[in-house]
Amino acid sequence: MTGPGRIPIDKQTRAVYRAQVAVAVAVRDAVSEAGLDRTLVELVNLRVSQINGCAYCLDVHTRDALKGGEKPQRIAVLRAWRDTELFSGAERAALELAEAVTTLPSSYEQDRAYTEARRHLTDDQFSAIVWVAIAMNAFNRVSIVSRHRVDPASWKS
Repeated sequence: MTGPGRIPIDKQTRAVYRAQVAVAVAVRDAVSEAGLDRTLVELVNLRVSQINGCAYCLDVHTRDALKGGEKPQRIAVLRAWRDTELFSGAERAALELAEAVTTLPSSYEQDRAYTEARRHLTDDQFSAIVWVAIAMNAFNRVSIVSRHRVDPASWKS
């Protein structure tokens, strides 16, 4: 159930939502072609969802990350990834890039994030991570606007 005045836009305007899902499929293909690890993509999905405060997407992508082999410790400290040594250079670059795409900081900060990402990611990987962040931002907004609920039963074995 949605909140007062909320319309589940993914159900109300299905054709647009299907187009957004098609974008996500294309992004998944780009990720695969770029040779990016699925756990890295889930870290990016989680970090973007943390920034945006999307409980539904955090729930979904935490489960996906764990199923994909991500360690609970890394998920637990993801919000403070800069303060740990648990993430590789490429992961750190991807997380910083995703944050820049999500928060749209000053041009200087964006350039710094992009330069660091270019040190660790190929052109295809860079582009794929940007598209992952863009797609995740869009899905976050759909879920937040529609007030998608977290299902407690989704965590039962």
